[in-house]
Amino acid sequence: MLHVLILIPFLWAALIPLMRALPRIHPGWAVLPVPALLFAYLLSRIPAVSGGESEFVSLPWMPDLGIDLSLTLDGWSLLFALLITGIGSLVVWYSMFYMGKSSESIRHFYVYLLMFMGAMLGVVLSDNLMVLYAFWELTSIASFLLIAFWYRRERSRYGALKSMLITVFGGLAMFAGFNLLYGMTGTYSIREIAAQAADLSGQSLFLPAMILVLLGAFTKSAQFPFHIWLPDAMEAPTPVSAYLHSATMVKAGLYLVARMSPIFAGGSEWFWIVSLTGLITLLYGSFKAIRQTDLKALLAYSTISQLGLIMSLLGVGSAAAFYDDPARAAFFGLATTAAVFHLINHAVFKGSLFMVVGIVDHEANTRDLRKLGGLMKLMPVTFAIALIGSFSMAGLPPLSGFLSKEMFFTAMVNIWEFDAAGAQSWMLLLPIVAWVASVFTFVYSMILVFKTFGGRVKADKLDKLPHEASAGLLAAPILLVSLAVVFALIPNALASALIDPATAAIRGNGLTAETAHVSIHFWHGWTPELFMTLGVVLLGILLYRTYTRFSLLDREWSGRDTLNRAYNGGLSLLENGGRRATDLYMTGSVRRYLIYILLFLAVSLCGTLLLSPNIRLGMDDYAPITFYEVAMVIVMLAAAAAVPFARSRVNAILFTGAVGYMVTGLFLVFRAPDLALTQMIVETVSVILFLLCFKFLPKLKREKEKPVFKWTNLIVAGGVGVTMTLVALAAMGSSPFEPISEYFLRESYESAGGKNVVNVILVDFRGFDTLFEIMVLGIASLGIYGLIKLGVKTNPNGGQAAGSSSGRSGFPLVSNDVILRTMSRVIVLIIIAFSLYLFFAGHNDPGGGFIAALMTAAALILLAVSFGMDTVRRVIRVNYRILTAIGLSIAILTGTGSFVFGVPFLSHAFGHFHLPILGDTELATAVLFDLGVYLAVVGVVMNIIFTIKGED
Repeated sequence: MLHVLILIPFLWAALIPLMRALPRIHPGWAVLPVPALLFAYLLSRIPAVSGGESEFVSLPWMPDLGIDLSLTLDGWSLLFALLITGIGSLVVWYSMFYMGKSSESIRHFYVYLLMFMGAMLGVVLSDNLMVLYAFWELTSIASFLLIAFWYRRERSRYGALKSMLITVFGGLAMFAGFNLLYGMTGTYSIREIAAQAADLSGQSLFLPAMILVLLGAFTKSAQFPFHIWLPDAMEAPTPVSAYLHSATMVKAGLYLVARMSPIFAGGSEWFWIVSLTGLITLLYGSFKAIRQTDLKALLAYSTISQLGLIMSLLGVGSAAAFYDDPARAAFFGLATTAAVFHLINHAVFKGSLFMVVGIVDHEANTRDLRKLGGLMKLMPVTFAIALIGSFSMAGLPPLSGFLSKEMFFTAMVNIWEFDAAGAQSWMLLLPIVAWVASVFTFVYSMILVFKTFGGRVKADKLDKLPHEASAGLLAAPILLVSLAVVFALIPNALASALIDPATAAIRGNGLTAETAHVSIHFWHGWTPELFMTLGVVLLGILLYRTYTRFSLLDREWSGRDTLNRAYNGGLSLLENGGRRATDLYMTGSVRRYLIYILLFLAVSLCGTLLLSPNIRLGMDDYAPITFYEVAMVIVMLAAAAAVPFARSRVNAILFTGAVGYMVTGLFLVFRAPDLALTQMIVETVSVILFLLCFKFLPKLKREKEKPVFKWTNLIVAGGVGVTMTLVALAAMGSSPFEPISEYFLRESYESAGGKNVVNVILVDFRGFDTLFEIMVLGIASLGIYGLIKLGVKTNPNGGQAAGSSSGRSGFPLVSNDVILRTMSRVIVLIIIAFSLYLFFAGHNDPGGGFIAALMTAAALILLAVSFGMDTVRRVIRVNYRILTAIGLSIAILTGTGSFVFGVPFLSHAFGHFHLPILGDTELATAVLFDLGVYLAVVGVVMNIIFTIKGED
């Protein structure tokens, strides 16, 4: 079920573009059931998970590389999955009323949103590090698309690019760290690595792996100094900010730090790096939030500070790993419980506050605090939501934010007794920084609610007088903010259901939800934490009333954008430097590009062959050379040598075709009928394509060239030829392995049920290669279509472009030969029948989907030459681009279908069945894959033909 859980958002996202045909309803109504139903299913898993059960499923993907689609559902991943789907449901609801359905792009919005939801579910459920990394980067891509949703705004594009560059940089560092862990443990499984954690700390790669993994987590969760992308990401629509930047994406780094704690928490470096980074981020973010005048900017910096708070708690909670005594471990492990609790609270109050800001912006047409005020009377319900959310963020009773903030203070006070890190005297710094940051948190919480809703209405500064939002807009934030009250009333029920299982999963070491349980209640007596809270409130009120008098707090100082300037300067330096370096070799001369590429190839390969002592050239055990082979090689070389001296393009094409047909002859001599058929048909189709392209080209001019030009060509060509000859000889003489051909000959029929080894290799043993090859062909045909259709309408040299209307009268090579027209009526049918024979016979005899497709395309081209392209279009009403897509889809679905049977992607099955009339017949799933190849290749070839002709 876990794989289906991740797959559903992606499948639904693929269906959204088809919803144009539905009645005129908001597409959000079709999207809402997806997160809602997933949330309902995950709720049903709470009793089992809180009871100590965990779900683990695994499907083989690339077992030789240690990469499997392994997913796990424990307390920690369940909590995040609930946040992703639960808040995702509310965001989808909110977006329907916030964004409306005025533009077609709203469908794109939901595609990106569902793609992000599926990627986040993949991140939190993945047990395999490589699969986690794939989903991790997919969240960056999806968030880029969401932030840049209003892509016509320069700031939206800037914020999207900034967020992607920083988070992808961290993701690549994390990828390197994952591979270092694999090098130390031999596995990508998080569970298996955690089981070996005791043996890792002494290894030399342990610390580099830790730092690289933390780079990925810190960039994703906007920790200082990587936080600079988050404020600019606020250019996204408010529903995106409420979802990505308060509840899900920015918490992915927190998820990763907690998930990797059982592996790294035993080192003091982990404790100090995570704790101090979190506290610095908390202090910096809360301080910066006070000085913002834009409501979303204020919430952005408040999010940074709250993320830092949770990160510091995860770091402090890692102190529990230093103690074997359960009581002492639980004493310091309270910080982990506080982190989990505050993560839930933050998602609740911050999500509701983002929605409140969206409502204010929606109704008042501004988020500028200098223009707002007095909205309490005009928008009383919105004010009530903002009041509860802000007070919970400030940590005031009787809200759940107060409970988790008190636990935060308790953890910071308790850490004074931690002496395993070798620097106990520095521990006093942690509660002091935590307290000061909490004062700033209180201040910006008060600014948010009272500067917006208190005071008088500044009607002269507003475009319109705001009024209360609709019930649709208010429903989601009301439900969210009400949870801040509900969780405060039943904190221990929440702890038993979600917090304790999550804490147990983070800390590991056999801890269960029952043994990790911490009783949560409001009154603990007159404790230091309570006095810290009173101090926060008193000093916070004083600072809120007077902060505008302090220039340090009221306005930015001159170096306010130091980090942003460093980012912008670095990006500009890279762009300018890259442009200058590129201009040195990108001169616009194709000849120069080929010289660079071919010389590098020749020098690098020749150098390797000459300098490596273990490479020898194989010159023995060759088969005797026959007269026919010598004759064909001589003709082939003569034709190849004649191409550069041809006086017309037709002659050049004929010489090139001669080379191809001589290669076909060699394939026949060497008993390779499949390759011979393919080569022959490719040569035939290529001639037609060359002739079609003539109308786009200027007349061929042969000018007298300097000798250096020809000598350079001769040197480069000769060097490459010698190099490839030496490579072939070295491959024959230096391979320490038995030829793989013996394996294919032996296993072709036994393992794949086919006697045609070439076809079996293409569709079974090397099916991945074939799948990617037809993808490349499809992309190439679309590229040709785009280049021609988006190009100029007329050729600057007088020729007509593909899109010109005058080119639709007929095929440029239409024959008036009556004999050809008469014979082609029969020949086309014979060729198509033969192509079908090749398709079905290819598994055991010469043929296959690729050859059959080329043969079918050749038949269609013959029909076009004889009767014109209009005839082909009239007889065969097919959109060849769609046909290509269908072929690719069949090939991919055939490979994906193997997952149903628990075998690797693109595994095939075969068997013998007794069928009526046909008798004993072999059926193989590889035929379905070959069908995909057949349709894709026919679609590609005909799409190119029609596009160049200008018919499509």
